[in-house]
Amino acid sequence: MQMVKKIIVTLLLLWFALLAFMPKEQLYFGLERELVKQGIEINEKSIDEGIFDLVLHDVSIYVKGVKIATAKQVSFFTLFVYNKVKIDLLHTDKGLKSILSLYLEKTVWHYSIVDPMHIYFRARGDIGVLKGFISLKKRKAYIDFEDPKKANKIKRYLKKDQKGWYYAF
Repeated sequence: MQMVKKIIVTLLLLWFALLAFMPKEQLYFGLERELVKQGIEINEKSIDEGIFDLVLHDVSIYVKGVKIATAKQVSFFTLFVYNKVKIDLLHTDKGLKSILSLYLEKTVWHYSIVDPMHIYFRARGDIGVLKGFISLKKRKAYIDFEDPKKANKIKRYLKKDQKGWYYAF
């Protein structure tokens, strides 16, 4: 029994050390390089690296050279088995106002290896409170609105089925 405890403690210490000393900034820059291949650029004013997280400040998002959104702060949190991305004060650019003007005060995305085919999200903003998930297998994002009347500005981009509103990509 003592041997099992020692093995478990050793594995937990290795896991913690791996998380603490993981090169989070280099992993983020690798993600940035992959997004550039898709035509998506992320520019940030500064980056703070913690033990379990990476925080980007004053983030601008460009798609094919066009600025589409800005965020005050984006934080990445990882435990390998559970990952979370939190976005504070996200809003679309003024140039897109005629197409879509959107402001999200807080958005949280999380992914777990317990359910590897889904990414779950929750957001609060000018379209009310919404929650949902992205099905990686079906390539659809399902969205449940707390107050559907507030969400009229994005409903034209969504479709409806028996499960509710969704966006197919």
